[in-house]
Amino acid sequence: MPDVSTEAVEPELPRYPALSAYRRQTEGPAPTRPVPPRPRRAPRIRPAAPVRVTPAALRTGIGLGAAAVSLLWAAQAGFSPRLDALFASGAHLTGLLAGYGILVMLLLMARVPAIEHGVGADRLARHHARGGRHVLTLCAAHVVLALLGYAAHTGTDLVTAVTELLGYPGLAAAAAGTLLFVTVGVSSARAVRRRVGHATWRGLHLLTYLGAALAFAHQLAGPDIASNPLSLGLWSLLHATVAVLLVWYRLVVPVRQALRHALRVVDIRAEGPGVVSVLMRGRDLGMLRAEPGQFFRWRFLTRRLWGTALPFSLSAPVDGDHVRITVQAVGRHTRRVRRLRPGVRVVATGPFGALTAHRRTRRKVLLLAGGVGITPLRALFETLPGAPGDLTLLYRASNADRLILREELESIAHTRRAALHYLLGPSDAAFDPLAPQALRDLVPGLADHDVYVCGPPGMTAAATTALARAGVPADRVHAESFTY
Repeated sequence: MPDVSTEAVEPELPRYPALSAYRRQTEGPAPTRPVPPRPRRAPRIRPAAPVRVTPAALRTGIGLGAAAVSLLWAAQAGFSPRLDALFASGAHLTGLLAGYGILVMLLLMARVPAIEHGVGADRLARHHARGGRHVLTLCAAHVVLALLGYAAHTGTDLVTAVTELLGYPGLAAAAAGTLLFVTVGVSSARAVRRRVGHATWRGLHLLTYLGAALAFAHQLAGPDIASNPLSLGLWSLLHATVAVLLVWYRLVVPVRQALRHALRVVDIRAEGPGVVSVLMRGRDLGMLRAEPGQFFRWRFLTRRLWGTALPFSLSAPVDGDHVRITVQAVGRHTRRVRRLRPGVRVVATGPFGALTAHRRTRRKVLLLAGGVGITPLRALFETLPGAPGDLTLLYRASNADRLILREELESIAHTRRAALHYLLGPSDAAFDPLAPQALRDLVPGLADHDVYVCGPPGMTAAATTALARAGVPADRVHAESFTY
């Protein structure tokens, strides 16, 4: 028999069945105080559901914007069979589309809640990476076509054309902006990204803002925008809108949240080899409107961690004035989290992510976790509405020692009468517990389930492929890849 087990759980009474019990263990019983009579209050108004932009709506909006930019070019382009005019026309179109693409890239990373919660941070990051390559291609095409057009118009060679064009301040600024974009693009290439530290990589990405400002200055001097007051006004309005969103959601909102919620670490608890839970206390945490399955970017204000925002999912629902994350040491910064002490101030930005209950479309739900990817699914396992038998959790790990939050999972399964299975064994074993037939055997009626998947990239990709082969439609597989 291969060293792989598929273990069904007989629940036991855990020491920490929920976050509230975790708090009682950490803080002890609350002191007894006289309770004054409560004043009468007006009925509480239920907050409106958060606005979410769906992936389809985002794609449609981006496509319509690109079409509008193309129409702007077509309305001003005059057809001419001359070679220099054809090159110039192509340079104008690629330049406009590149400028629009830069705005889209900035918008995708502006952390606008409606987009983050509807599309998902991991999908936005993929769109940003893919779109960045397209923008660099358009920038390169714009440069080449502009040089060819100028050389054909003046009858000079390309070297002379480059020298003369760089003599114009607006074009020199555009060239500098293009070089900044290329630098950022090179730093994001896989071969380079693996060799560049996270802080360095993020620092290089800040150059994007300077590059965008230089590109905008160049566009304002170009004939396609500056020659038409309406075009100039709309183009400036688009840039101003994106700039305001960036400043608001990446600067103002984090500072406001830090001052309002005053989070501090209250306890660190070991959960397994290299894994700890961090319990934090704050005030007015309900105003965060954090949903189970989402994550925050946490900035711990210690000497070695304050400069890095670490993305970690909530490993339990927000409970009054307490919130908890569970962290696995996979790098220098995450190892330092284990050495935090009670009292450390915390700045939390978020919530982010779309791996939430709003994606659910079926009564029955399968939660499929791998490694520390259990953290957001543990919160969903506790909170997703469902009758006995509606929820199933499959937890993939190399061995039993690698199971995180096991006692809490077993308590939730017992309380909710939900199915919980541990899929144990090395990833290179002969038997694959994530194979389509194995999943169908474990989860009867699998094709009629919604499936939430969270784990390392390799596990997530393998599980998504297996689910498709097992008959689960792609629109019912909700996945986020757990990486840092």
